[in-house]
Amino acid sequence: MLHIQSKLPGVSTTIFSVMSKLATEHNAINLSQGFPDYACDPKLIELVNKAMKDGFNQYAPMPGSTFLKETIAEKVEKLYHIKYNPETEITVTAGGTQAIFTALAAIINAGDEVIIFEPAYDSYAPTVKLLGGLVKTYELAPPGYAIDWDMVKKLFTAKTRMIILNTPQNPTGSILSSDDMKSLIKLITGTDILILSDEVYEHLIYDEQKHQSVMLYPELKQRSFIVASFGKLLHATGWKLGYCLAPERLTEEFRKVHQFNVFSVNSPMQQAIADYIKEPKNYSEIGNFFQQKRDYFRNLLAESRFKLLPCNGSYFQCASYSDISDEKDTDFSMRLIKEFGVATIPVSAFYQKATDHKIIRFCFAKENATLALAAGKLKNV
Repeated sequence: MLHIQSKLPGVSTTIFSVMSKLATEHNAINLSQGFPDYACDPKLIELVNKAMKDGFNQYAPMPGSTFLKETIAEKVEKLYHIKYNPETEITVTAGGTQAIFTALAAIINAGDEVIIFEPAYDSYAPTVKLLGGLVKTYELAPPGYAIDWDMVKKLFTAKTRMIILNTPQNPTGSILSSDDMKSLIKLITGTDILILSDEVYEHLIYDEQKHQSVMLYPELKQRSFIVASFGKLLHATGWKLGYCLAPERLTEEFRKVHQFNVFSVNSPMQQAIADYIKEPKNYSEIGNFFQQKRDYFRNLLAESRFKLLPCNGSYFQCASYSDISDEKDTDFSMRLIKEFGVATIPVSAFYQKATDHKIIRFCFAKENATLALAAGKLKNV
């Protein structure tokens, strides 16, 4: 028998795959994994077909199509009044997760420490460990999942290399404020600590609040990798297209890894997306679109026994079931699938220590009919 020493011995199939598989087996409504159950804009499909017919079927340039990078730069400047050089500071990636992996792989060496805020998107910690880094965890707590930056400071050591931010946050739907950013600036001023800012839900901000991107703060921008996702923006998560914004020096290191990871990204879709987002209305209205879905779903669940937590961004709604059951959130989630026909994600899955606050996460990026059917079942819990 071959002997293989696993580099991630404690890692198994992700909770998303487990819950989606169970949902299929039990014919349950899948509000677990974060993807829409409706089609993206037919115009976008037509643009992909056109790009294929126009010959965009061979390798794109390693950093991304020049047309798309220039369009991204225009979009960023229009939204944030910040300039990124499309040739030296923007890289098109195979989705947000690949961009996260690449940024970490470009920077983290064995023994380097990375601070993450949990509950956290499940790729952060395994990637750091895979690279020989050490994860330093700050645990957030419901209902607000706020950060005490004085406590974060206590996690700093001489080996702290990076802090990973996620706003709007998956799974909690919380967002960082300008005060959070100012507190972070105070902590890292005079250090060599870098920032990896996961901003894939940047357009999904509600109630007229503003997205606090790290690029808006020069002290943070100069040391930050910013990750964005076209899948989230265009209702096309299966296309796996995103990008990374970073200052030239950081982008140089990023591309060293990127070229040996995926090298280049789907060519016709890059062309189509560039054409599509040239028209600002094709992305500027997505916040209102999802706010309506959030409000619709929350109103439906108001008649249930679930206690809804605040949702200021993303397309996830967290809810407490503490008034319903004392079960572990994993057991409760399994029972929801098997007995009530609705699949969710237990939020303990987003903590390395499986911290259980009796919270589950719903994805509301679904047809209203899907949400109504799911809510009808959840009212019986």
